[in-house]
Amino acid sequence: MKTTPLTDTHLALGARMAEFAGYNMPISYSGIQEEHHAVRNGAGMFDVSHMGEFIVRGKEALDLIQYVTSNDASRLAVGDAQYSCLPNGQGGIVDDLLVYRLPEDMCAEGEQAFMLVVNASNIEKDWDWISRHNRFDTRLINISDETGLLAVQGPKAAQLLQPLTDVDLASMKYYTFSKGRFAGIDNVLISATGYTGAGGFELYAANEHIVALWNAVMKAGKPYDLKPIGLGARDTLRLEMGYCLYGNDIDDGTSPLEAGLGWITKLQKGDFIDAETLRRQKAEGLQRKLVGFVLDDRRVPRHGYPIEDMNGNEIGVVSSGTQSPSLGHPVGMGYVPLAFAAEGTPILIAAGGKKLSATVAKVPFYKR
Repeated sequence: MKTTPLTDTHLALGARMAEFAGYNMPISYSGIQEEHHAVRNGAGMFDVSHMGEFIVRGKEALDLIQYVTSNDASRLAVGDAQYSCLPNGQGGIVDDLLVYRLPEDMCAEGEQAFMLVVNASNIEKDWDWISRHNRFDTRLINISDETGLLAVQGPKAAQLLQPLTDVDLASMKYYTFSKGRFAGIDNVLISATGYTGAGGFELYAANEHIVALWNAVMKAGKPYDLKPIGLGARDTLRLEMGYCLYGNDIDDGTSPLEAGLGWITKLQKGDFIDAETLRRQKAEGLQRKLVGFVLDDRRVPRHGYPIEDMNGNEIGVVSSGTQSPSLGHPVGMGYVPLAFAAEGTPILIAAGGKKLSATVAKVPFYKR
């Protein structure tokens, strides 16, 4: 099992550890509920150094990005980031990812550079997929094993981080980034991104600096009651926002249009993998859709539970479910036929021998 540079730090903090995507990762420290509320109302820090990072650099770097991803990377200026996905050639999704347009001082004349940030469980899969389709004048560099990543999330994140850097954090727009000096360390990529819906920043740096960065942020965060946060609260936070988790809500068998990711699927941008398939799917109409739902019962809907109509006919399956700490009741997502996708539609969740009453609801479930 792999580790991150902060594994010993997590153990010293008493974190409950478990395997995730091949890494020994902290699931919780003080408890998921407390950590969840810390991020929603104050600030929390995650070690997400297990994520993968690829550099794409060359004269046709943009051409490669445009071909293998669903979003329109031509819209990115230097310093912009973009959420996207990798279509799999069969109407499904290889992975979802972030695309960063890097500064041109990283390039030779006439070149462009991008950084792709991919899910830890898909690093090898994504690398092989993108490499297989690289018929362009560009090269790929896998920096995953030498790059660490911290996510400092919550409404107090900018305030507590600002003393550590000259970069003006308050003026950074959502999905932009800047490279600069942070906590005395040069070339830290500071990104106004995250997957919690609570606002905040992500900090990319070489592995050898991650422990120092963690300690500096924890020290700066003491007046703000900054807490270390595990992957358990990361999951409850993202699900309250209706954000997809690869392997649960999206995978090689789900279309980005079915998953509500039409906003990152630019069908008119030109040729890209699955362009014709997705255009045809949109023209013919979807057969099913990923929806959110809330439960009347206190029992949590689990991944894989069948979804039924009110007559007990199976119509879909739960992709994600949790007890929402912010709302105080269970929420979930799952795929159902369009006839059952309207807000307010009553459905049943089959939990063993028990049928749980639920109602289709708009996402995000939680609104700041």
